[in-house]
Formats: sequence, structure tokens, C-alpha cells
Amino acid sequence: MTTEPPHGAHGPRPLDRRSPLPLWAQLSADLRRRMEAGAFREEFPAEHRLTGEYEVSRHTVREALRKLRAEGLVIAERGRTSRLDTRRIQQPLGSLYSLFRELEGQGVEQRSEVLRLERTADGTVAGHLGLVPEAPLVVLERLRLADGEPLAHDTAYLPAEVAEPLLDADFGHTSLYGELTRRCEVKVTGGRERIQPFLPDIRQAWLLGLADREAAFAIERIGQAGQRPVEWRETVVRGDRFTFVAEWSGDSRAVALAPRASCPSS
Repeated sequence: MTTEPPHGAHGPRPLDRRSPLPLWAQLSADLRRRMEAGAFREEFPAEHRLTGEYEVSRHTVREALRKLRAEGLVIAERGRTSRLDTRRIQQPLGSLYSLFRELEGQGVEQRSEVLRLERTADGTVAGHLGLVPEAPLVVLERLRLADGEPLAHDTAYLPAEVAEPLLDADFGHTSLYGELTRRCEVKVTGGRERIQPFLPDIRQAWLLGLADREAAFAIERIGQAGQRPVEWRETVVRGDRFTFVAEWSGDSRAVALAPRASCPSS
């Protein structure tokens, strides 16, 4: 087993026992610093090793690790040593993106299990797309996998008049937008998304491998070709594997925040 050097960016720093900051919080912060410096890539230290390195109790170590797990930085599984969470996918906000391209660009192997690809009708979805309630639609429902593990449950609806050729596509390892451009000569150029915390239903939780009452992200998207809505998409994403990232500057447009209405008192 490789031992971390006692000094330097990868090594532990002494904790300040006179500080008002609890020891577990100092330990959590120093472990985070070491992670950012590139430590623990091959192996995350066991509890007993951390107690020796930092001269603290096992309770202090466990509290620090609990904080890192809550932040999604460390994975702890029964019967296995803790390890860094390298599975988290970063997704930019405020830009048109394809999950397929984002995963491929981050070096993540992605594929999809197609659960449904057919013609359908849905008055509510048709309304989102500016169509009459009985307008025919093409629906594509997929379970998105990243490195073989469930990441998202994704259902996209498109007007059948433009998306009919998609019924012959194999979406096991290709993108919706790529096939939409190639087969239908329709290019999605912009749109709007709403992201909020969400409790998946029983089927979604089962598909995504989530525990009962484990929260996820729900994403609703309108995709447009020019000014025309051509896609209504509903996606449920595992919160423990997905991170949304926004870049901004002094010249950036503000992101609109829509506060939830207050819950009625019972």
C-alpha cells in the first residue's frame, strides 16, 4: 500500500485544536484540499489510517467522511473501503447541449436502452409544442446509461410531421439531435429548461436504481428550431451522479429564478 508523503500538497496538515472550528470540519476541509491536489486517485485511506495521520478519534473521522459523502465527493459502500466518486457528470447551464456529446466529451462511455419509440398523441404535450390536442407525435423514451450505470430516464416528444423518420433510427448509441438533423433536416438551435428537485415514482426509481424516497433532478425542456418548438422533453436525472455548472461574468445575463409557491399550511 502506497503511503502519502507527510508533507506537500498531498500530505495531511495539522489540525488546530485551539480553533473554534470543530476537528471533523477541519479534517473534512483538509481531505477536500488533498483531493483537489490529486491525492487518493488510486486508493482512499481507511478510517484507522486517518485517525493515525491526524491524531483524532474514529468518531471525528466518521463525521468528516459523512460530510464528504453528503457532498458527493466520496462513496462508501457496505463491506468496501471508501473511494472517490469519479462518476459524477458535469452539465453546463445556460447553453444548448446534447447529453450524448457531453458524456462522450468527458470520456464517459454512454449508451441507451430504448423503452419506447412510436407514434402517440398527448394533448398536454401538444399544447407545449403549440399544436392542436390531437396532433400526432413521435415519442422516444430511453434509459440513459453512463459507464454501464443508470444516469437518466429521458422521454422526448416531437411533432410527427417533422420527426416521422426517427421511427427507423437506432438510439442505442446515438443522439436525438444528431438523428433529427440527419434524418429530418431539423436542427435544434435553442430552447428553455426548468430544473427542480424531484421524487421519482416507483418505476423511475427502479429504472435508475434509486432507493425509496431518494431525490433526483427533474428537467423539462422545450427545444426550438428557430422560433418553432420541435421538442418537449421530460428527464429525471440521478442527483448523486449529476452536477449542473454555470459560468458567469460581469457581462452575463442573469439566470431567472422562479421561487416555489409557499406550501399551504395544514
